[in-house]
Amino acid sequence: MRSAHPRETAVGIDHYVSDAHGVGGRLRATPEAFRVRELEAFDTEPVDADPGPYPHLVVRATLRGWDTNDFAKRVSDALSMSRERVSWAGTKDKRAVTTQLFSLDGVGPEELPEIDGAELTVVGRAGRPVLFGDLAGNAFEIRVTDPERPDNAEAVTADLRAFGDGDVAVPNYFGQQRFGSRRPVTHEVGLALARDSPRDAVLAYLGDPRETEPDDTRRARERIETAVAEASGGDDHDPPESVDWATLAAETPPKLGFERSMLHALAEGEDYLGALRAVPSNLQSLFVHAAQSFLFNRILSRRLERGLPFTRPVAGDVVCFADSEAPADLPLPDTDRTTRVTEDRVAGVTRHCERGRAFVTAPLIGTDTELADGEPGEIERAVLDEADLDAADFDLPGEFGSTGDRRAIAVTVDPDVERRDGDLSVAFSLPKGSYATVVLREYLKVDPIEMG
Repeated sequence: MRSAHPRETAVGIDHYVSDAHGVGGRLRATPEAFRVRELEAFDTEPVDADPGPYPHLVVRATLRGWDTNDFAKRVSDALSMSRERVSWAGTKDKRAVTTQLFSLDGVGPEELPEIDGAELTVVGRAGRPVLFGDLAGNAFEIRVTDPERPDNAEAVTADLRAFGDGDVAVPNYFGQQRFGSRRPVTHEVGLALARDSPRDAVLAYLGDPRETEPDDTRRARERIETAVAEASGGDDHDPPESVDWATLAAETPPKLGFERSMLHALAEGEDYLGALRAVPSNLQSLFVHAAQSFLFNRILSRRLERGLPFTRPVAGDVVCFADSEAPADLPLPDTDRTTRVTEDRVAGVTRHCERGRAFVTAPLIGTDTELADGEPGEIERAVLDEADLDAADFDLPGEFGSTGDRRAIAVTVDPDVERRDGDLSVAFSLPKGSYATVVLREYLKVDPIEMG
């Protein structure tokens, strides 16, 4: 196995499964070079349905250069309503052209604003908002610009087919953008919360300057870190009273909107946990979800190191059966239907996995998590011990808490790779929750910064 880039190891991704040299190159030379289209799985009523029982207007948005959270805020500002009344099924990247569903609570089609870089089409009305996960998957059309070794793509595909026991597959890692592409800290916030240190959580988000950031952003984070380090008093929950949070907020660039919200909350006397609650609820959830994702990535990396298979089980594994409602070409595990694989059941469950009827899983650690048995369970316990955490530590207030879940440890893919005008074109679809960059990293093998 080839070692991963240091930026990837920081988020729990320690290896490539393909030994072939990468094609090189970079992604997202323009937004049009990275196209994502949601494979929709949300039913709507006609747009002229009674808005009483169907208050949510559902729109399909094609966005160029918009972060999902930023776009939601732009829409809510244009409509003079709370951002919490704008919902969506999946968070998409800014440096891309994306097509996805949004729902707007209490909005009529005639009220839709015109927004630069956005094309909005009314789909219909619904009785509930579009929620995270209300999609079958995503289709990707991606151009790898200036590949240095484009002919290596064939060897990479062969390696991934060997890893998938005949199907092209990769470990179902959470991609770099789950943690912050240029400043991966969201998991550090979540880990600190699980360790009962809101102070470390806040400082991980507000401070911790990185060389990949603009100078003004880095200086703002340095000022915050210095002010807290030089202050007296305070503890893991209550900030020191001597810090001039209002001045720090005023000196922080407006583009750091969530950071400024936290600083304003601290200036108004909130404790550290209250400061974290100053950001949108979906971001509050993301902090702990990112911590779970980091631990999941670590578990997969350790499994690779031990040479255990990913597309078939070993004794001790927890396997989920397929979701009967998922599209046939985008199979998904039904995490409510699990079974533990004993030694005498390995062969039988392996046949189910080979036919796409079952998936080997690993846990997204939460309060209800029951760890695997055998060698997979040893790996899971070791990762938790290294992180100084226990499943019970995720019993946190409000949006920060999580009961946990399970996730398939491998994802199969059918990539269409071809040369085009000196670049490399890659097209494929993935089930919801899986990351295109996790597939593409195997092909490019470059610094994640080059993958955006």
